[in-house]
Amino acid sequence: MRNIITFFFLLFFTTIFSQQIAVLKYNGGGDWYANPTALPNLINFTNLNTKTSIEKDIETVTLVDEQIFNYPIVFITGHGNIYFTNDEITTLRDYLISGGFLHISDNYGMNSYIRRELKKVFPELTLQEIPKNHPIYNQTFSFPNGLPKIHEHDRKPPQGFGLFYEGRLIVFYDYESDLNDGWEDQEVHNDPKEIREKALKMGANIIEYAFKH
Repeated sequence: MRNIITFFFLLFFTTIFSQQIAVLKYNGGGDWYANPTALPNLINFTNLNTKTSIEKDIETVTLVDEQIFNYPIVFITGHGNIYFTNDEITTLRDYLISGGFLHISDNYGMNSYIRRELKKVFPELTLQEIPKNHPIYNQTFSFPNGLPKIHEHDRKPPQGFGLFYEGRLIVFYDYESDLNDGWEDQEVHNDPKEIREKALKMGANIIEYAFKH
């Protein structure tokens, strides 16, 4: 109960006075710190193009304390293994069912691991492919064809998956898209402008949706 009260107080405060997001530092060996220029660029783009005033400082949180409850949206990325302890599973579940939102961006290689860990957090839920007409694809920017393709890995189509708890989307997982890479500085991957814009627009939609829901 204390976690829930704390979360809603902080969520109200950040919605009215400021907005801030965080990246999750996890165990297991995966590079949780990948793409360091991605979120700063996404915040700048989102503030310029939507009605947000997100703080430019990005916090790093873990699941070993209650700091995650300070943030309405938390990001996970990386290429490799990810592992949650039993206590971390409890914290993440409490955070999400209390109103938090998690965006997972597979940089390539974490798919089997993140699916395993999400099943531990919500054994009763199944990742579902989000339909193209879902509001997350229709915020300030419209994506009538669903999740855009940013980087090629396995010649698979991009897919947006989600976990829904009591009808609310609590986890958005971009797979075979690599939105994070598209948010990085241009010289990192040398993506053309139109590809980076698609990635940033979709990222802005995710943030906007999370703040509204």
